Amino acid sequence: MDPVTGGDPRNDQAANGPAGGDPVRGAARGAAPVPLSVLDLATVGAGHTASDALRASVAIARTAERRGYHRLWVAEHHSMPGVASSSPAVILAHLAAHTTTIRLGSGGVMLPNHAPLVIAEQFGTLEALAPGRVDLGLGRAPGTDGATAAALRRTDRPHEVADHFPSQLAELIRFLDDDFPDGHPYARIHAVPGPVQGTVPGGVQSANRPPVWLLGSSGFSAQLAGRLGLPFAFAHHFSAANTLPALDLYRSSFRPSETLDEPYALIGVSALAADEEREAHRQVMTGALSMLRLRTGRPGLVPTPEEAEEYERAMGEAEREFVRGWLSNVVYGTAGQVRDGLDALAKRTGADELMLTSQAHGMEARVRSYDLVADAYGLPSPTSS
Repeated sequence: MDPVTGGDPRNDQAANGPAGGDPVRGAARGAAPVPLSVLDLATVGAGHTASDALRASVAIARTAERRGYHRLWVAEHHSMPGVASSSPAVILAHLAAHTTTIRLGSGGVMLPNHAPLVIAEQFGTLEALAPGRVDLGLGRAPGTDGATAAALRRTDRPHEVADHFPSQLAELIRFLDDDFPDGHPYARIHAVPGPVQGTVPGGVQSANRPPVWLLGSSGFSAQLAGRLGLPFAFAHHFSAANTLPALDLYRSSFRPSETLDEPYALIGVSALAADEEREAHRQVMTGALSMLRLRTGRPGLVPTPEEAEEYERAMGEAEREFVRGWLSNVVYGTAGQVRDGLDALAKRTGADELMLTSQAHGMEARVRSYDLVADAYGLPSPTSS
C-alpha cells in the first residue's frame, strides 16, 4: 500500500475519470487547458436558510458531476452567518449520497481545530461511504477569527496550536495508514474505519484511504507540501498576490514521494459566468459586498443583487477601492470572457488544475455559471451519457 495515498488504482476508476484511476491527478476534458473542479462554500443568501444553502450544494455537486468537473470540495468555516460549511465531513457524507462518480473532498479541514484521530475516523468513514472518491485537504488556518479559534481549540493561545501543524499532520498520516511504530504511545490505537480492519482475522476491509492535500494562502504549506511530495492547493481566490511565489516555492521545494513523482498544484479561482456581462457584474458584487462586510467586522448573509447594487451606488472611496481590488481577482463575464480569463490564468500560473468557486446570492446563478463554463469548454452536455 502507498504509505501516503493508501490508494488502489483499481478502486472505482470511474470515479477518477480518464486519469486511469490516479487518486490525485485529474484529466482535462473538452477544450479546457487543465482539469476543472469546484469549490462550494455552502453560502447562505439573504432570505434563505442554511437548509436552502445545503440543498444548493447538492444541486451544484450534481451539476458538476454531470458536466464533467473533476472534483468538488467544501471548506471549513466558523462563526460566519453567510457560510454554512462548518462541518465538512457531514456535508461530504450528504453529497456522497447524492452523487456517484465525482471526487469529493475538503478544501479544507483546518487540522489545528481537531484531534488528528477524529479526522482520520471521519475521513475513513467517508472513504467507506464513497470508495475511491474522497480527498482530504488540510489547512492550518482557523477558518475564522481568533476568538472563535480559541473556542474551537480550547486554548487562549490558538495561534500556537497552528505552529504544531507539521507534527499534527505526521500523526494524522500515521493514523490513516495505521502504522505507528512499536513502542509508540498510539501503536495500539486504530482509526476505524481503516486499514486495521483488513488485518484482523476474517478482515476484508479495504486498505484504501483518501489522498492528503495541503492547502495554503502563503508559503508555509507550499514548502511543506513540496518537502513531503504531497499535492498542493493554493487559495488564489483570496490571496492572489501570493499565488506565483507560493507555487514557485512548492515546485522548488518538491521532493518525489510515493504519492507523486512530480509537483501537482491546483489553485482556487473565484469565477462566475452569466448570459450577459452586466448580470455577471450584478452577481459578483454580492460576493464583493459580503467580503467587504466581513473584512470590516460586519459579517452577514450574502446580499441580494439589488441590495448590492444599492450599496455600490452609495460607497465611499475606501470601500470602492477595496471592491475594485477584490474584483480584479475574480474572473467574470460572459462564458467566453470567463473562458479567456481562465485560459490566461492557467497559462500564467502553470497550475495543474483550476478549482472554481462561484460567489453569488442564489443557487440558480451559481448552477448557471458552472453550466456556462462547461459549455464554453465543450464539456459533456446534460444529456450526454
